[in-house]
Amino acid sequence: MKKTYDVIVIGGGPAGYPAAIRAAQHGLSAACIDDWQNYDGSRSFGGTCLNAGCIPSKAMLESSELVHRAHDEFAAHGINVGKVEVDLAQMQKRKAGIVRQLTGGIEMLLKANKVDGLQGHGRLLPDNEVEYTDPEGKAHKLKARDVIIATGSTPIELPSVPFDGERIVDSWGSLEFTEVPAKLGVIGAGVIGLELGSVWRRLGAEVTVLEALDSFLPMADKAVAREAQKQFKKQGLDIRLGAKVSAAEVGDTGLTLSYTDAQGEQSLEVDRVIVCVGRRPYTEGLCGEGVALAMDKRGFIEVDEHCRTALDRVWAVGDCVRGPMLAHKATEEGVMVADLIAGEVAEVNYDVIPSVIYTAPEIAWVGRTEQQLADSGVEFKVGQVPFGPNGRAKAMEQAAGFVRILADKASDEILGVHIIGPMAGELIAEAVLAMEYQASAEDLQRTVHAHPTLAEVLHEAALATDGKAIHALNK
Repeated sequence: MKKTYDVIVIGGGPAGYPAAIRAAQHGLSAACIDDWQNYDGSRSFGGTCLNAGCIPSKAMLESSELVHRAHDEFAAHGINVGKVEVDLAQMQKRKAGIVRQLTGGIEMLLKANKVDGLQGHGRLLPDNEVEYTDPEGKAHKLKARDVIIATGSTPIELPSVPFDGERIVDSWGSLEFTEVPAKLGVIGAGVIGLELGSVWRRLGAEVTVLEALDSFLPMADKAVAREAQKQFKKQGLDIRLGAKVSAAEVGDTGLTLSYTDAQGEQSLEVDRVIVCVGRRPYTEGLCGEGVALAMDKRGFIEVDEHCRTALDRVWAVGDCVRGPMLAHKATEEGVMVADLIAGEVAEVNYDVIPSVIYTAPEIAWVGRTEQQLADSGVEFKVGQVPFGPNGRAKAMEQAAGFVRILADKASDEILGVHIIGPMAGELIAEAVLAMEYQASAEDLQRTVHAHPTLAEVLHEAALATDGKAIHALNK
């Protein structure tokens, strides 16, 4: 007799496991099937984010940032540490420990909420049946009233630079290096490429980033992108724009990347290369015979604004559907769908999903950029204030960057907030909350901010939209 659930979730990453837990919180019977396998063959929930992406990369970013600060900032604080030595093995051990704690925590949460956590492969069959294949290869037939697909995404591989798992790696492989490469190539100057390039540059590698586009961080506000490029250059990241990689020739000890730019054909000798040119939806082996799940030409599962697919009571969320490939977007969609299944009113406000790049300085934004507002014909005003005069930023030796607020000229509603500077990823939360409630720049002006804090710069930027900044020059 096949086991029946109210909800079966296929995928246990940041979209899938929250969906299963929220369904259980509504009193629904739920199962979460996840097929993640680590390099050592062990299995864990959490998907790419916890096992091979967001969490391990942030652990390495934090460790490498401390190395950078010990080299370049501690002396200014009156802390003399002598020669700074990097114990990469210990860094990797710490990172792995953090990942184990968090993925183990998900397993505990599933059990505590009475969700059946099933490790193995899930395949959608007709009439909302799901075939679950366990780690021993045994297939089980399950039945659900509702199925939520949350299978995530996988790195895009360049045909001209195929992964070999040793010298040419994806983002996950780069987090497992056992030694610091002397010369590292990074293909792609997006979020992942910049974060990973920063990690290994701080640890001593000579890092060259090859970006096919002629513009730097085109998704960010232009003012922020310009400042970021300047800061990364100061840190020693060699970022080459308009560089289209055509081949990789692997030798005994390194490899040669061939690329073309505005000057013609070029080559770059490196020890290793990280390919970070984006991610694609992961739907391999998802659909059984007779299941016609509509997908677009890029492989994304087609859904409406509430993540319903064209199949009755089949939903899809996270990286395998349209929208930004962000863990927090995925989580909100998973929770929304579980709420909708339970009969509640729920939605995701896609206009206020923040983006963060965890470099130093950090970069974060929410809402529209100056270019987008100008292109759409919206009249707006700008308030931009640097971190330089801020007491807390000075005390932290992290005064580079600024906060930039864009507000509607007529209504004063905040339309976009763009930050490059210390703790930008934390500061952006205030902007997201303000925009969720359609706050005006004046609302932020009238909100009392503690002193001394980094958040005061957000307050000053709001004042600057009306030429009222106190601790910065009004332009």
